[in-house]
Amino acid sequence: MEARILIYAPTGQDAPLAAKVLAMAAIDSHVCVTLKDLEQQLALGAGAVLTVEEALAPGAYQLLQSCVASQPDWSDLPIILLTHNGADSPSVRQAVTGLGNLSLMERPVRTLTLITALHATLRARNKQYQAREAARRKDEFLASLGHELRNPLAPIRTSVSLLAHLYPNAAPVTRIRDMVERQVRLLTRLVDDLLDVARITSGKIRLQKQLVSLASVMSHVSELCLQAADDKRIHIAWQLPPNEVMLNIDYARVVQIYANILSNAVKFTPQGGHVVVRAGIDGHELLVNIRDNGIGLDAETIPRIFRMFEQSKTVNGQFSSGLGIGLSLSREFAEMHGGTVEAYSEGPGKGSEFVIRLPVLDSGDSRQPVPLTQEAGTDGHKMQVLVVDDNQDAADSLTALLEIDGFDAYAVYDGAAAIIAVEKQAPDMVIMDLGMPGMDGYETARAIRQMPGAERILLLALTGWGQGDARRRTMEAGFDHHLVKPVELEQIVRLAGARHNRDQVQAAR
Repeated sequence: MEARILIYAPTGQDAPLAAKVLAMAAIDSHVCVTLKDLEQQLALGAGAVLTVEEALAPGAYQLLQSCVASQPDWSDLPIILLTHNGADSPSVRQAVTGLGNLSLMERPVRTLTLITALHATLRARNKQYQAREAARRKDEFLASLGHELRNPLAPIRTSVSLLAHLYPNAAPVTRIRDMVERQVRLLTRLVDDLLDVARITSGKIRLQKQLVSLASVMSHVSELCLQAADDKRIHIAWQLPPNEVMLNIDYARVVQIYANILSNAVKFTPQGGHVVVRAGIDGHELLVNIRDNGIGLDAETIPRIFRMFEQSKTVNGQFSSGLGIGLSLSREFAEMHGGTVEAYSEGPGKGSEFVIRLPVLDSGDSRQPVPLTQEAGTDGHKMQVLVVDDNQDAADSLTALLEIDGFDAYAVYDGAAAIIAVEKQAPDMVIMDLGMPGMDGYETARAIRQMPGAERILLLALTGWGQGDARRRTMEAGFDHHLVKPVELEQIVRLAGARHNRDQVQAAR
């Protein structure tokens, strides 16, 4: 389908003659009789479009121009335009300006010349398909890499939380715990950034908006960036509005916008420097300025810093650490919200300023943001929790942490054992990995949901896969929630508490 030549010449004999010539040369083609047919066939895929000058009425030109403008990054649709001999008409000049990868051939065209040109065009188009396939494989690799990296991060984070509960007053343990926790958070952010690259390039990111306060967003940003600033003795001054500002945003993505830019400012500011974060309302927009007194930017660098995988250089000319994707993701997420991110600098050594505009202000809504934590089991009853994961370290460490937090928890290590455990005594909550060998989490969840009384069980999917497709499949399999490793205990407690409160209300009725 994608190797076809679409022929659009609705008048005269050009279309049937061209189709006959291409058939003799074993080149697949399709004659589009109407503009609607051309639009439908372009949507199905084409190796190239062969058309004629007189067919470029406003409707056809606009259709082709729209197709060219909306192509994915890997695509550059070839268009071959047969013109009148020696003609230089306005329609041809317009086509040259607006139709991108356009080749002109003056009529009459020799058969061999046309066939040779189309063979060369299809070879070049095939290179584009190879680039698309390479990008697809890269995205799949990044998604798999993120999943594999998240699996070991889960028991590490859980074990660190266990240390906090077991040795709350031991200073050496606290120092080690805090160090491990910082590194786990850093690794988690790097993994999330890698996965976001894959999701953006494949168009799988969907904003999940909620009502939150600007103060809660900036508090989270500060938490993510404070340690790096303290290590370099960099003072971060926060200048936020005195009144509460409510935002209708994707909380996680907006935190990423500010945290990535602030982390970048800290990275390129020398020891003892300072960074100012100023937020305010500008019309119907939230305006945030992040200014530092760091190494600055020259005029040639500013357009490049938002490119994916672009590595900036330090003062001594060495490339900086990091993946080179943080600023690119910040701009992508801002634009997805309908906003912008711009960078300014007076030059090297004179610091930098990033200006983030988000047209997401919702000051007229008086609803309060959802609390982050809720207590579970407030009636004294210990919730029974079954943890299911083929990674025994992950299952055992999470079970131990849940027990310390007051849950009655136990673990099994495969789907079949989970079904037996639920049949023997149905728990209040099941926390289950998805990617188990043999009977995976999806199949196990479906089997559990078919058991009598299983509708009351809170079923949580705990996995390294965070893509939208995985979330959809978990809901279809019967899970109540989809949690991505490594998960915070507070998140599990909040979900358990919400279910417990709901059950209490239903029981009262």
